[in-house]
Amino acid sequence: MKSKKVLVVDDDIDILDVIRIILEDEGYEVSTLDNGRDVLKEVASNMPDLILLDVMLCGMDGRDVCKNLKSHALYKSIPIIMISASHNLQGVLKEEGTADGFISKPFDLDNLIAVVHSQFPTRIAV
Repeated sequence: MKSKKVLVVDDDIDILDVIRIILEDEGYEVSTLDNGRDVLKEVASNMPDLILLDVMLCGMDGRDVCKNLKSHALYKSIPIIMISASHNLQGVLKEEGTADGFISKPFDLDNLIAVVHSQFPTRIAV
C-alpha cells in the first residue's frame, strides 16, 4: 500500500524534526515547511493527504493559511489539523469550521499518532 503524505508546517525546527521522525517511523511520507508563505506552493506540487499546521507562524496566522487552503476547490478536502500551545483555541477552530482537528502543544506523542491515524480510513503498511 502506498504511504500517505503528511505536510507539517511549524516555525520551530525542533518540532518539525520530532514530528517528522515520529511520523516516518509510523510509515508516513513527511515533508516539512518552517513558514506559511510556501504552503500553497508545496500543496500544489506534492498534494499531501494531511496537513499539520501550527496556528502561530512567524509573521503569519496559521488559521488564515487554513482558510485559504479550504477555500480552494482542489485542496478543501485535504484534512488540516491545527497545532497550538494555546489550548483555548480548540473551540474557536471548531466554530470557524476550517480545521479538521486540533493538537495542543506540548503534544503527547501517542495522541499525535492517534490523531494522524484517525484521518485515514485504512491503516498504512509499515
